[in-house]
Parts: sequence; structure tokens; C-alpha cells
Amino acid sequence: MSRPPKCRRVEFLPRLTFFKPAGVPLRDLEEVGLTVEELEAIRLKDLLGLEQEACAEKMGVSRPTYHRVLSAARAKVAEALVNGKAIRVEGGNFQVVVRRFHCEQCGHEWEVPCGQGPCASEMACPQCAGRDVYRIDEEGKPFNCLHWEHGKKMEQL
Repeated sequence: MSRPPKCRRVEFLPRLTFFKPAGVPLRDLEEVGLTVEELEAIRLKDLLGLEQEACAEKMGVSRPTYHRVLSAARAKVAEALVNGKAIRVEGGNFQVVVRRFHCEQCGHEWEVPCGQGPCASEMACPQCAGRDVYRIDEEGKPFNCLHWEHGKKMEQL
């Protein structure tokens, strides 16, 4: 039995998750599914122009794993463009990198971009200067890796 895939770090969640050829009714189109981490791989390499080593580091995976994710993503996009298929972005096994925090003392919540500011154990609340701070997810629960399938959150570790 193979081990489950490592959770990939993602800095970008798309607002728009469905793309289709213009002028073709949706009922007449086949779809290609692109996972959130595959979209992130394309964004890092093809949009931001980062080297694969830097991309792999940002996503928290090895360079060969990053290359496999990027190759799969590019193949899916090429299939959709060449064959006139729609692209649906959903699912995957990822963790959002924007850090959100909660102050236990005053209840204040705030966000800090990844790579900026101190870690949670060294952070003070910007509202009350309290030191009882912990990281939370978008729902206000303690932060964990998210497992997604077909656009729905399945479980938290």
C-alpha cells in the first residue's frame, strides 16, 4: 500500500474555478479536472517565472514531485485547449499558506502573509498585545492540513 500524498502548500485559491470555450454550450463540452495544487504549480512556474527548485520549496515538496505535478497540469491544460474542453479547478490535497491568527485573550483575528512576521509562538496580538496567540483556518478552527475531493472538504488531520 502506498502512503497518502504529502499535503502541498498553496498560496493562491482561485475565485473562478471553471473555464470553457466561448460559444459552446456547457452541455456539449467535456471537462478536464485540474487540482488546486496543479494550478499553483502552473502559477509559480509559468506566471511568476520561478525556477523549479524555488517552486518545489514554496509548495513544500521535492523537486521531482513538483515536476510531476507541473507536467500533469500542463498536459491537462493542453488537452483542454487543443481539444476544446472545459477546465474545472477543484479538489486536491493542499494547505493554504496565508497565516491567520486568533488571540485567546481578546478574540481578535488577523492575517499575516506567509514568510512575513514572526511565528505564532513569538507573536503578540496587534490589538491587545496578548501573547496567547494561535494559528487558525478560514473557519476559525486550529490550523490543519486540508484534504479535498471534488471541491468539498473531506477531513482535517
